[in-house]
Amino acid sequence: MGKLFGTDGIRGVVGENLTADMAYRVGQAVGMVLMEEKGSRPTVVIGKDTRISSDMLESALMAGICDVGGDVKPVGTIPTPAVAYLTREEQADAGIVISASHNPYEHNGIKVFNGQGCKLSDELEERIEEKILSKQDIPHKTHGEIGRRHHGMRQLKRDYIDFVASTVDNDLAGLRILVDCANGAASSTAPELFGRFKAHTVFLHRTPDGVNINAGCGSTHLDDLAEKVVTGKYDIGVAFDGDADRCLLVDETGGMIDGDKVMAVCALDLKRRGMLRGNTIVATVMSNLGLHEFCRNYGIDLVCTNVGDRYVLEEMLRRDFRIGGEQSGHTIFTALETTGDGQVTALQFLQVLSKSGQRASELASVCATYPQVLVNLEVPHSGGVKEKIMESPELAEAVKREEDALAGAGRILVRASGTEALIRVMVEAKTTEIAKNTAHKLVDFIKSLKF
Repeated sequence: MGKLFGTDGIRGVVGENLTADMAYRVGQAVGMVLMEEKGSRPTVVIGKDTRISSDMLESALMAGICDVGGDVKPVGTIPTPAVAYLTREEQADAGIVISASHNPYEHNGIKVFNGQGCKLSDELEERIEEKILSKQDIPHKTHGEIGRRHHGMRQLKRDYIDFVASTVDNDLAGLRILVDCANGAASSTAPELFGRFKAHTVFLHRTPDGVNINAGCGSTHLDDLAEKVVTGKYDIGVAFDGDADRCLLVDETGGMIDGDKVMAVCALDLKRRGMLRGNTIVATVMSNLGLHEFCRNYGIDLVCTNVGDRYVLEEMLRRDFRIGGEQSGHTIFTALETTGDGQVTALQFLQVLSKSGQRASELASVCATYPQVLVNLEVPHSGGVKEKIMESPELAEAVKREEDALAGAGRILVRASGTEALIRVMVEAKTTEIAKNTAHKLVDFIKSLKF
């Protein structure tokens, strides 16, 4: 991981460690690296979510790119995966998304895709970082060499919606669906997308105001959606996060259908249709024991990577697997896209549900969920505290003691967040009480460490 780029781009609190000046420097650096790679004027597609800071950062990024001679195609408020898709379709040299995904509104981020709609290589990220962090003056273009902003990009959003709708061959007739747009990017696409189908669809949290993105709604806050699904007698609820690259669902009883269950349902459908390439699901070390059990029961191989959808995708591409993702709702279908797409994921699941004739709870029951407790411990942003904690021999010994106490009937994972100043402690056990007690023991131990 670099000095600026985490597992999902450059992230920070706007006005603190992510500023307009930083965005301008990022734009310059991206433009220069692309110019070096291409040898001529590059073109960059830029999209954003609904945060109050996104317009400001977009303007700064575009100014930086144009300053070094790159052209920009701003497509406005749009999901992250749409930028990846449109970058490929427009044959642009890169795509940039301004979003902090599921994080609160005061956060924002800058994510860069290459011309193939994939996350940048570590080597390119390092070159961009070097230019951003160097004190060296970056030469400005002048006269006709200055980059230009392309206008009339509205049709591109419709092109993306057309594509997402085309990924299923079912009209979803008869389904009653409740969709939570998280007051984020899905607000700009989901109503038109779902309007293409015959399902009865109602939308929640689709009136962004700059500060209400992810606020008590979306895939990180399912309570409101779950309650309304039950009281409104919907067949299923769909929840996106702020940039709509992830999707979680709620069944007719209000029960959560997480990313593990989504992968299980969709992988089993692919297997039955002879389309599960390599007979494999790619997940992360955070996947629930229930997914492991599902794979054993249905004769499907499970490959686990480090946390982060980039690592899942790398493994999928390396071995030509077709489905993978994270428990948090990033699900990747490589036959369709190069990144997780919440709306594509929703339609894939809804198509299986529609064809099955089952209730959502029955469909998802193929994959059990073992009690899992996740505790996020805040740590200082600076001083390398996250890294020092994770490298601590004392912590390793404490984890081993607790694992021994579980006696093989559970597992423990302690990891540093790649995008936030957090240490995540995850424990799975036979009961929620055991998992909670173990997790809080480890959190208290981490708090006692002095750095």
